[in-house]
Amino acid sequence: MTSVAVIDHGAGNLVSIAQGLRRAGAEVRIAATPEEIDGADGLVLPGVGTTAAAMERLQQAGLVEALRHWERPLLGICIGLQLFFDFSEEDGSMALGLIPGTVRRLGNAPLLPHMGWNDVELRDDPIFEGIRNGSTFYFVHSFAPVPENGAVVIGESAYDDPFVAAVRSGRRVGVQFHPERSAEAGLKILANFVEISKENANAA
Repeated sequence: MTSVAVIDHGAGNLVSIAQGLRRAGAEVRIAATPEEIDGADGLVLPGVGTTAAAMERLQQAGLVEALRHWERPLLGICIGLQLFFDFSEEDGSMALGLIPGTVRRLGNAPLLPHMGWNDVELRDDPIFEGIRNGSTFYFVHSFAPVPENGAVVIGESAYDDPFVAAVRSGRRVGVQFHPERSAEAGLKILANFVEISKENANAA
């Protein structure tokens, strides 16, 4: 059975994420230390709140370097996606530096935080297998990543101005929305991540 670890750094919707992964057939473990992610086929980094608070908790748990050296499939959700980048303007904090770029406040937003359902323009990627382009997903955020290299962008949405909704760099994929709160399309993303993790393990 495919094993997926979900990182618990004190700020994430762990129960719903774990339920979605289990529904897709994964064996799920909640991990709060580097030792607890060892041996997992895939790793999920969720998060709500701020980048600085999340980085502090990850640092205290010894997970920052473990994430930087993780070579298997990694899924970042919301703040988890923002942590992939170098720096966040939200609180002037450094992040994991996995993908070059900066997290910036949404431009021309009518109201922040942006909360609710938005259509997402999806590019061809295994994480979106079987999901219709323009499907709606649930967002709760005031900031979004601005990658240095636009080639990593695999999903875009708009809240007045366009913003990056999903990225991929190698085995690292991140979504700004919450798949665990996005009905069937969101559950399909979690299922696709389980399948990606399984295929990667079988190819190793």
